Amino acid sequence: MDIPNQITIKTEVQYLRGVGPKRGQILKSYGISNIGDLIRNFPRKYLDRTNVKNINQIKINEQVVIIGTVKSFGLKYLKKGKYFQLNISDETGFIQCIWFHGISWISEKFKEGDNIAVFGKVEFYKGYRIIHPEFDLLENSKDPSNTGQIIPLYASNNLFKKVSLDSRAIRKLIHNALNQVYLIKDHFSEHFLKKEALLSLDKSIRIVHQPNSNDDLKSAYYRLKFDEYFFLQLVLAINKYQLSNFKGKKFIDLGDYAIKMYKSLDFKLTNAQIRVMREIRKDLAMDKPMNRLVQGDVGCGKTIIAMLTSAIIVGNDSQVAIMAPTEILAEQHFESFFEFCSKLNIKCKLLIGNLKQNQKNQIYEDLENGRIQIIVGTHALIQEKVKFKNLELVVVDEQHRFGVEQRKNLITKGKHVNILSMTATPIPRTLTFAIHGDMDLSWIDELPQNRIPIKTSVIESKKIDSVYTLMKNEMDKGRFCFIVFPIIEESDKINAEAAESAYENFKKNIFKEYTLGFLHGKLKKESKTQIMEQVNNGEIQCLISTTVVEVGINNPNATVMVIENAERFGLTQLHQLRGRIGRGKFQSYCFLIQRKKTEQSFKRLSIIEKHIDGFKISDEDLKLRGPGEFLGTKQHGHISSKLLDIVNDGKIMRHARTRAFEIIENDPKLIKSQNLKKKLLQDYRHMLEFINIG
Repeated sequence: MDIPNQITIKTEVQYLRGVGPKRGQILKSYGISNIGDLIRNFPRKYLDRTNVKNINQIKINEQVVIIGTVKSFGLKYLKKGKYFQLNISDETGFIQCIWFHGISWISEKFKEGDNIAVFGKVEFYKGYRIIHPEFDLLENSKDPSNTGQIIPLYASNNLFKKVSLDSRAIRKLIHNALNQVYLIKDHFSEHFLKKEALLSLDKSIRIVHQPNSNDDLKSAYYRLKFDEYFFLQLVLAINKYQLSNFKGKKFIDLGDYAIKMYKSLDFKLTNAQIRVMREIRKDLAMDKPMNRLVQGDVGCGKTIIAMLTSAIIVGNDSQVAIMAPTEILAEQHFESFFEFCSKLNIKCKLLIGNLKQNQKNQIYEDLENGRIQIIVGTHALIQEKVKFKNLELVVVDEQHRFGVEQRKNLITKGKHVNILSMTATPIPRTLTFAIHGDMDLSWIDELPQNRIPIKTSVIESKKIDSVYTLMKNEMDKGRFCFIVFPIIEESDKINAEAAESAYENFKKNIFKEYTLGFLHGKLKKESKTQIMEQVNNGEIQCLISTTVVEVGINNPNATVMVIENAERFGLTQLHQLRGRIGRGKFQSYCFLIQRKKTEQSFKRLSIIEKHIDGFKISDEDLKLRGPGEFLGTKQHGHISSKLLDIVNDGKIMRHARTRAFEIIENDPKLIKSQNLKKKLLQDYRHMLEFINIG
């Protein structure tokens, strides 16, 4: 293998001493292709030896870090089973480490004389011991406590283990790389770094991997987090600047359609809805396109906002496109729009994938010549065949479920169209600014006044019969019930009842005197539609379903939601499911059936039980799961970085946002900042929604 003379951050990782082709291939499959990727594989945590305790200093029930030497180990047998015991010592005493699970894996990890750091809670049973401790093998030395104050510890997944890359080996590779790379070039100028009190990129990365103090680590991580927030905000600043410089059509007059629609409403808009409509009207009256995100809880009335806005556009001789992420949701929106549009003689059509080709062709023709005024659809709207005569408003529902390119492909079918995005998945305000900072934000933070709060209860499985009794009483009164399961297949390894077998049991036994329906994702489109219609028409009294009912069903008589294995759902998903009930004038009940008790599931379900405010719930969900898992990485991979902590990084985020927006305001094409421009186009081009600055 020919090794390059000069190692740089762009050098393939296999050419680093200690890697080679085999390890290089494993690292590449883990996303580490070059030296730059390797040195950005940041530690998962640190062993701070200033907090290490000697064994003779530890106390029962105390969480401790102990550094010692492996003296002996082996299997111990009980009447029913076995466990693995590791005995370690330091200069002051002995302690046992016990593992009851993963014995075959753990028993191959050690040899006598290994230096080891263990982390865990101290117990006392015939001597001090720690059950299932975390541990890290350390470099061998005569006195491991003096090899440095702070040691970085790296994640080692199963792929790494195949080529003997544990935390120590990864640490050695990174140290080797940092010793050979002369300088990690910075994209910020020295003047900028000094002005913003930021460490250089080179120094920050070296400190993260070779820290001398906790203060140094804080400064280094501040700089690295600043980078990630800064470029995210730079993209948002560019998108917002570009939109603000487009010239669009002014929509000053309400038009006859909007006035007639408003007068035909059989309810009063809430104060929050009125406030949001004023914000939208102000946007539409300007000569630049609207770019607004409306957030609102389940059932807050976002759809009527979208309809009134669409009526203003149609009343000014322009077209509207409404894009939803699923056919079920698109059909629900179409039904709502069609009910109002038919009264006002507005031509509204639905475009989804399973229409017959001749139906699609007619819609394509009617859109292009302007006969269709409002089109509701799914991804089918972004096809090349779809052309508009004068598209002026795009409404994107649940916009976080679409990628940048999908939204862009629809928006560019008009000339500088207005954009109204909506979501019924409340996102915490801090996170909203982080990922939607290029949009103007509106919150509908008020539910209709006639809504009776839903009563939510966490129920143990042994008390399920009382829930079934209540359901029967509700159905006898003409009400409707849901039972939702997280799975369909019987083969799921976790002890959860399968929806299909449960449906048969309910049908034959528990609810044999009632009319039941069964809905899941594998049903054909026609069957789903038929069941939805039966539910909404009251022909089915109880629906057994998987999570496909999260959206698409709107039955005002629905009063009971039973969620099986509730501990397996995310908080936001539980809240969305609960939103399927409580839409009418009757008291409604949500029962969270907890089949598997853990401390984490207790915390999560207690949040749903106590709170009905979706924004409060989303705040708690973000704290529990972090931004990457909270949003998923498909659309928001740019904030799935393990470095970022959006819950606690408010100061860094605000700092980065202020500087990014200042730079774009003064230099929108980044002509004076070529290094920033280069990195932006190299790593963040996929996020630039409206322009290409290169």
